Amino acid sequence: MTSRISPLLTDRSQLLDALGRVEQVDLIVIGGGATGLGIAVDASARGLSVVLLESHDFAKGTSSRATKLVHGGVRYLAQGNISLVREALHERTTLLRNAPHLAAPLGFVMPSYKCWETPFYGIGLKAYDTLAGQDGLGATRFLAKRAAAEALPGVRTQGLKGGVMYWDGQFDDARLAIALARTAAANSALLVNYCPVINLLYKEGKVAGVVCEDAESNEKYTLHATCVVNATGVWVDDVRKMDATHQGQTVAPMVSPSQGVHVVVDRAFLPSEHALLVPKTADGRVLFAVPWLGKVILGTTDTPRPDLAREPDAYEQEIEFILSEAANYLAKAPTRADVRSVWVGLRPLVKASTEVGNTKKLSREHTIVHSDSGLVTVTGGKWTTYRAMAEDVLEHCVAHQLLGHLKPSVTKHLRLVGAPTDGSTRNLHALPDVAAYGSESGWVQSLTGAENEILPGLTEAMVRFAVRYEYARTVEDILARRSRWLFLDADKSKEAAARVAEILQEEGVSSCRLSEFLALCNHYQCR
Repeated sequence: MTSRISPLLTDRSQLLDALGRVEQVDLIVIGGGATGLGIAVDASARGLSVVLLESHDFAKGTSSRATKLVHGGVRYLAQGNISLVREALHERTTLLRNAPHLAAPLGFVMPSYKCWETPFYGIGLKAYDTLAGQDGLGATRFLAKRAAAEALPGVRTQGLKGGVMYWDGQFDDARLAIALARTAAANSALLVNYCPVINLLYKEGKVAGVVCEDAESNEKYTLHATCVVNATGVWVDDVRKMDATHQGQTVAPMVSPSQGVHVVVDRAFLPSEHALLVPKTADGRVLFAVPWLGKVILGTTDTPRPDLAREPDAYEQEIEFILSEAANYLAKAPTRADVRSVWVGLRPLVKASTEVGNTKKLSREHTIVHSDSGLVTVTGGKWTTYRAMAEDVLEHCVAHQLLGHLKPSVTKHLRLVGAPTDGSTRNLHALPDVAAYGSESGWVQSLTGAENEILPGLTEAMVRFAVRYEYARTVEDILARRSRWLFLDADKSKEAAARVAEILQEEGVSSCRLSEFLALCNHYQCR
């Protein structure tokens, strides 16, 4: 596989022409988030014919709203979930190796304000090192007061006793999703965003395909497949209900959504190369302050959410909680006026039963089920383990005779599109730049407008590249997911939107949804 793929694989008109020619494929994946994209990569790399359909943009939902951490899950270790931690630590190493332009190691410092905290948490983190084994990124260290303050400039030093430093990773989630989409396309998968599945097809009582609709033209397409996988994250129950209705049945919901709020402030509040970790906040959660793309992400919460809004609101108490907790650990306490962007992700937590209360106690592991009709549903899990989840889904399909015999998975050593081969890695602390494109950076810079910067790290050439080769269709696609400026600074994104819309129109995208994006910027502001 070469890193530079054919433009025919991502040009909208060519994609829809190809969709219209599809008669029968091995696998249809519904959902273009981390899980669905991972399945498409694994299946196509094994030689299966694959179509993936996404109702909105790739990673539009939960998969672009992570805390940007590639981690084994320190708090899962505290809960005694050793198997989940061990798998995640192994997958962390795989991701860092296969996408070094999008993921990198990150040091975390846990400051101690009580004498017992350093040895207590340090022992647990030493166990984390032991579980990582050869996949470890660095040894846990005990820090004296001075060393802890030097590692975390901007931390509150009053009462500081010391700290513990350990290693995990961080990444750019939405750009990783695009890399997965293009990697699957490079292996001959057909992926189409803005093309929701509106119906399931059946043959002799078994799921045999789908009907989908291009959201731009409203044209419908009928596709047949040996196997259909529902990988729509927090929305899996909608597809399950569609399937059950056809069979005259009802289904109990699998997912109990929980929302995590993230608040972004300027780097001045924590001008560090390391992240700050608070192991236990007032509500029992972990609080992070993570340096990312020139800003600092503060979060996150874990609040039950009864609805499934595409753009969920942060509850006022969640924002206040994050700011008040951050004020306990930062020398300069951030206020609402300092917030550059607020964004919310919905977690697809798997119900143990129909009676669910505290979402912090629900499973973070993924679950795979199939209905009487053969519809396969996967939900739960997290970004770090997307590749292992994909393997599990395909093994489930084979074990239950929904797919035939498959070649072994090759994704453990499959470098994603753009992954550099020269050993270079990405600095995810700095402002975004062309390094996000890895081995394709020269290609991006060869396009018209490479010298014209719209926002720091975003050039006109990058917008053109996103339209031509990265499936972008709207201003939001560009400023929220191909670049990450909406997540970094809603005001600056609003200022840049008109120029981005102009370039989209120059590239032949007639409906770039500028007005919708301007309204969305207001949504991301801390009002």
